[in-house]
Amino acid sequence: MRAPFPLGVVAMLSVAGAALAQETTPEYGPAQGTLVIAGGGTLAGSGIIEKFIQLAGGHDKKFVIVPTAGGNRNDDGSVRVFEGSQVLGRWLRIGIKNVKMLHTADPAVADTEEFVRDLKDADAVWFDGGRQWNIVDSYANTRTLTEFHRVLERGGVIGGTSAGATIQGHYLVRGDTSGPDVMMTQEAKHQVGFDFLRRAAIDQHINTRNRWDDLIPVIRRYPNLLGIGLSEETAIVVTGDKFEVIGKGKVAVHDNTRTYPESEKPFYLLAPGAVYNMKQRVIEK
Repeated sequence: MRAPFPLGVVAMLSVAGAALAQETTPEYGPAQGTLVIAGGGTLAGSGIIEKFIQLAGGHDKKFVIVPTAGGNRNDDGSVRVFEGSQVLGRWLRIGIKNVKMLHTADPAVADTEEFVRDLKDADAVWFDGGRQWNIVDSYANTRTLTEFHRVLERGGVIGGTSAGATIQGHYLVRGDTSGPDVMMTQEAKHQVGFDFLRRAAIDQHINTRNRWDDLIPVIRRYPNLLGIGLSEETAIVVTGDKFEVIGKGKVAVHDNTRTYPESEKPFYLLAPGAVYNMKQRVIEK
């Protein structure tokens, strides 16, 4: 059969296609799916949960809620038990019917096919707040983490607030088990998040806990990262290499490629409605 193009042209088209694919592949956000990354606080009335549900496809889709950041063990060392009715109550009250809780304190359990069954066809996953290292201890390097990423690959949405926001980045700030005031832990297993948003470090509660400057030393040590600080009742919605700010407060962007006057802080603030291109490092709206 005669080729529709000369071989030389076919080769050129192949190279051009590969270059285009490389150019359009996101460097920060997922290639498919969407992230909703919230800074903590009371989200009722902020529109953030409503946006998360909308991105999932509506109230009839399948939701999975992960409360693990709330703690794997009690103060006496016993394994903490989460009550499904408490974890899922607010979701049921707003009309979500197909919703399941996903939790274990045992990574061996998280690495089983039985445990990830509800993730296999989930449309949306939400991470509750707490301490982000608990999520790492339970799910890092397991089938569960693989299935989280596959939710995005299917075009689904992953959201989370507070610790559930920080876990979505690459570098895990405040991952130290001694307390949340340590920005850069020496604990090797608690330095890396789940990488849904790559090349980024995510902080939260920056307004109510006066954390505006806390990402500065992180970005100085790791200048290849983009630092994103989230106010309470505020979120970014990530699609590819761009995000939009929604909610009520401000987002602080720590961009090491930008030159700041000596009289200014080395970050800039985005208000709700702003759209930011992480790859180009520019505010588009």
